Amino acid sequence: MSGFTILGAGVLGLCVATELAGRGHAVTLVDPALGPGTQGCSWWAGGMLAPWCEFENAEEPVLRHGQSAIGWWDRNAGGVTRKGTLVLALGRDRAELDRFARRTHGYEEIGGNRLAGLEPDLAGRFDRGLFFAAEAHLDPRAAMAGLQSRLSERGIAIAAESPEDPGQIVDCRGLAARDILPDLRGVRGEMLVLRCPDVVLERTVRLLHPRVPIYLVPRGDGIFMLGATMIESDRRGVVTARSVLELLSAAYALHPGFGEAEILELGADARPAFPDNLPRIGRAADGRLYANGLYRHGYLLAPAVAMQLADHVDTGDKPEFWHETDDQR
Repeated sequence: MSGFTILGAGVLGLCVATELAGRGHAVTLVDPALGPGTQGCSWWAGGMLAPWCEFENAEEPVLRHGQSAIGWWDRNAGGVTRKGTLVLALGRDRAELDRFARRTHGYEEIGGNRLAGLEPDLAGRFDRGLFFAAEAHLDPRAAMAGLQSRLSERGIAIAAESPEDPGQIVDCRGLAARDILPDLRGVRGEMLVLRCPDVVLERTVRLLHPRVPIYLVPRGDGIFMLGATMIESDRRGVVTARSVLELLSAAYALHPGFGEAEILELGADARPAFPDNLPRIGRAADGRLYANGLYRHGYLLAPAVAMQLADHVDTGDKPEFWHETDDQR
């Protein structure tokens, strides 16, 4: 049995702790905030487990490794809704739907009647769409709470500081790890949480637009997460007026009922990303292992990164996401 201290209790730190503990390793989880919360970008995520949709503008490893995420979250946290993803476009944006279809696969092209059967509240509003039946979604905050609860059952709590003898450190601090990973950058995302009981949706809906595509993820009880912005910035904590106007306008275009929605939360944070927008596992100059750079694929790729890191610990083999600097080669 080996001892590991994991720095960071966001989605990746919790997934790594879950994998290592599940393989019999002693784990200490360290986070100054003592757990997930508004201080981390994992808190503001959409929770879409949508590898085929993400493949529209992502590299092949996102599609390949993302497909394992649905089962991993079901086994380790529960709360996964397996009802697929619906991709739509307004009439003036039909070309966006065609472009999206060309860049991915795993979908069924559907007409208005099939669409109305899937989402009755959208009946008559769209005559065509793409249905990705194998995709899923979850509530990120509930998922992290589920992982934390199961770790607690194993006797693993979150501490504010590292122990005197940390063993092998595994750094999962996201953007805070730029002190050891200088090529990390921030990619800003903004989101709204709405209450709109007048609109019922069962699955994630993506509305395409050439400038501001959006996604709406149902949380149940008339609650929706609305988001989509990706801005090359590490600015955190506030949502711009432009983004609020654009997101709400797009939601209203999807269904006018969102015009009466209550805004429960506004949130923004910066996701950690490397230049190629793919995650990395590696060893820093001070000997610590690190896992970082999930970009916009936090809940989709965190399980695969955690499994690869745990495999590396167990076998010594270098995983697909392994990264070495020039002086390490």
